[in-house]
Amino acid sequence: MDQAPGCPSGLEPAADAGVIDPAPFARRTKDGARALELSVYGAKCGGCISKIEGGLNALPGVENARLNLSTGKLAVSWRGDAFPPRAITQKISDLGYRAAPFDPAAAVQENDAEGKFLLRCLAVAGFAMANIMLLSVAVWAGAGGEMGDATRLMMHWISGMIAIPAAMFAGRPFFRSAWGALKKGQANMDVPISLAVILSLGISIYETLNHGQDAYFDAAVMLLFFLLIGRFLDHRLRARAREAAQSLLALQATTASRFKPDGTLEAVSARDINPEDRILLSPGDRAPVNGVVEEGASDVDVSLVTGESAPAHMKTGDTLYSGVLNMSSRLIMRATASAEDSLIADLTRLIEAGEQGKSKYVRLADRAAALYVPVVHTLALATFVGWLVIGDASLRVAAMNAIAVLIITCPCALGLAAPAVQVVATGRLFKEGVLVKSGDALERLAEVDAFVFDKTGTLTLGRMRLSNRDEISDETLMQAASLARASRHPLARAVVMAAGAGKLAEDVHDMPGYGVEGVIKGEKARFGRADWVGAQTDADNAISDAWFKLGDHAPVRFLFEDSLRAEAAETIRALDQRGVASEMLTGDRKAPAARIAEAAGLSAWRSELTPTDKIARLKELSDKGVKTAMVGDGLNDAPALAAAHASLSPGTAADASQAAADFVFQGDSLAPVLTAFDVAKQARRRVLENFGFAALYNACAIPLAVFGFVTPLIAAIAMSGSSVIVTLNALRMKTKKTDA
Repeated sequence: MDQAPGCPSGLEPAADAGVIDPAPFARRTKDGARALELSVYGAKCGGCISKIEGGLNALPGVENARLNLSTGKLAVSWRGDAFPPRAITQKISDLGYRAAPFDPAAAVQENDAEGKFLLRCLAVAGFAMANIMLLSVAVWAGAGGEMGDATRLMMHWISGMIAIPAAMFAGRPFFRSAWGALKKGQANMDVPISLAVILSLGISIYETLNHGQDAYFDAAVMLLFFLLIGRFLDHRLRARAREAAQSLLALQATTASRFKPDGTLEAVSARDINPEDRILLSPGDRAPVNGVVEEGASDVDVSLVTGESAPAHMKTGDTLYSGVLNMSSRLIMRATASAEDSLIADLTRLIEAGEQGKSKYVRLADRAAALYVPVVHTLALATFVGWLVIGDASLRVAAMNAIAVLIITCPCALGLAAPAVQVVATGRLFKEGVLVKSGDALERLAEVDAFVFDKTGTLTLGRMRLSNRDEISDETLMQAASLARASRHPLARAVVMAAGAGKLAEDVHDMPGYGVEGVIKGEKARFGRADWVGAQTDADNAISDAWFKLGDHAPVRFLFEDSLRAEAAETIRALDQRGVASEMLTGDRKAPAARIAEAAGLSAWRSELTPTDKIARLKELSDKGVKTAMVGDGLNDAPALAAAHASLSPGTAADASQAAADFVFQGDSLAPVLTAFDVAKQARRRVLENFGFAALYNACAIPLAVFGFVTPLIAAIAMSGSSVIVTLNALRMKTKKTDA
């Protein structure tokens, strides 16, 4: 579970001597501003983001401060050399957080350490709960008089010896957070949790020392165990969001071969490349920065930009973007931007901006907690004072009744309301072939009222196949395949797949941008573009094609198509029946985009879009109040996946896209998209039902506890019972039936 908005980090503001001076790590952007990237430690929720960003934006000279909760990365920009960068880290320290120069490796290490700590706490709480419950069952079974006082007291002492050290260890994530909030004069969800645990242990120790009949050690550790499950799962799922930008940065060339003024080559870091530098790209190299081809021609994998698998033929004057892969021939490019201002860096910033928006999403549990905390504390205090003043009771009776209020209203049911449903829903979707990467993703997907689909690899399988096999003789197919085996082009691979095993033609040459030529039975043969082969064709045809010509024989046309995913049209139709709009955004040409849109039953679609264009369309929809779910697979889709309200990606997608998506589905069918949406809607209903039950339970139980009709033992049983009911309601999610 996340902390409620406004939670402080729990860290002490560092002494001035411990605040780093980040000036050496600041850089100048292309528009003349200064920029700094820092790792911030201790930020846990949307309230932390607002506090840090608000504090920094209030500093004179700061233009923009943006914190990504998933990666812990803070980006700050300002104007003027007079502004001291140290003021940024000093302000962060004053707010109660810790900052250091951004290092992705260090951020991952810190995240791993926190995950291991939560797992240890969970293991200790689970061990203690299992053993104490064995003793508690024995005590409850002997409550009718069969168990002697000495035996019951021994059981209580053993339970206490297990529970006290276990709770002290396993409760640290809650105690630290609660203490940090109280020191700041604030209250978060961890405050009542900590109070409930401490008071349960305190009254149990008091009762045990005074040979009382009731002890509540089991309630304390059980509460910690269930809440730690939710917190650990949330931590693990949130960590996935860090992978998107890291996967994309893996495509950034770290070094490059740059021409010196005398024409010789030198190896330089990509960060040291400046505009107008001349760079050599050998086959297999990725462009380190944005630039323009000065010499040479080659096939280039531009899927990062367009999302299409077919390589583009690049020649002198064509634009190259950082991250594109040179596939066949030597190129010399002239840099037009630095690494920080090139495509990879731009896409990374877009992903982080999208993730930041998601990290500010306030969950249902957090909204409920904002109301719950002050109400419960006020009621407990009023009960204590009321029994002392009006009821003329002893301090012990007043304290017991106040503790009963805290225990019976202990936020266990509230704390389990969402995590229990999310765990069950996540398990069900996993069996259906859908991986859920964050608990709040289910909540966001349930709120969606429009789906936006990429084309290649999403609505389609992204695998070309020969569509006119029946029109081509076996001999011609094998001859064309003998040339195609020398090429990595998707159309050539489709021919080889259709032909099966076979030999390679003689004297074969791959001609980038044109096709493949060689010698078959002593005759010259070509397989590739129509104009190169010598065939007449309609250049505007929407169908992908290639031509084969052997000697003086008439050229033969090979037609290809990208197959629509199974149940794609049915999924679009089902979404429409649920009142959810669908739209296709693609970087492909207009003609093939129109053909796929028609086959899928989509009337709304746009083609020839860049990654920035896709984000602009999502923003346009968002400005109209439409909450969108993006479904995409390409590297160029990663920023849009991060920017959408919710996002899904197939298991065949690029690593960056899978990392940016909230859901990853397996198989060749699009049906899991509909399944995920239906389960998310059902999960939201179950969560709301759980919150409704928790509210009804408290409405009935609190008056009884306030007026002294409930002992702490009954309160503990009632609290446990409410948790069981919430969990049982969540288990209804296991059934395949959806109410959508």
